[in-house]
Amino acid sequence: MSQQIEAIILAGGLARRMGGEDKGLIDLLGQPMITHVIDRLKDQVNKIRINANKHQERYAAFGLEVFADQLEGFLGPLAGMYSGLMGCKSDLMLVVPCDCPLLPRDLAQRMQQQLLAEDADLAVATDGERDHSVVMLLKPELGQSLKRYLESGQRRVESWYADMKVAKVSFADQPNAFVNVNTHEQKQQLAAVIAKA
Repeated sequence: MSQQIEAIILAGGLARRMGGEDKGLIDLLGQPMITHVIDRLKDQVNKIRINANKHQERYAAFGLEVFADQLEGFLGPLAGMYSGLMGCKSDLMLVVPCDCPLLPRDLAQRMQQQLLAEDADLAVATDGERDHSVVMLLKPELGQSLKRYLESGQRRVESWYADMKVAKVSFADQPNAFVNVNTHEQKQQLAAVIAKA
């Protein structure tokens, strides 16, 4: 497929359940968590950028472009998506969180195929049981809609795209694909899963 896809890794959150630790930089099997995410994405997309509001110099050390939210106040993942869309120079933008180290290695391809097949506004990943609304493929022209939504004071990802044509892309064949880390206990459980893989 000739469309250019760039990926945005969301690392801009406050990580309250991790005691404020920057989740992307937490060690997982000897590497920062985000390293696992980058490894999963690097052969799937044309470009990767990192959305981070803290520790930008540490994220820049991965050799990727780092950018902060354009809207102030830690407004959640949609603010990172909006800022990513404002700087997107590709045909499509893939969004993933920094704490999903088992992302599918065919994520971009399958999301793109479904988006095009359904002529949808955006595609959202599902594990077959529930949607993972911060794993999505977006068209850059959605930026203004997103800005208006955020400026109205709303923050819920699912509510933003509720009235759009959404392609749901099932990754039920990879049940651990979107396992994420919110606590140290989950990190240890995930490390055990990865070690067995």
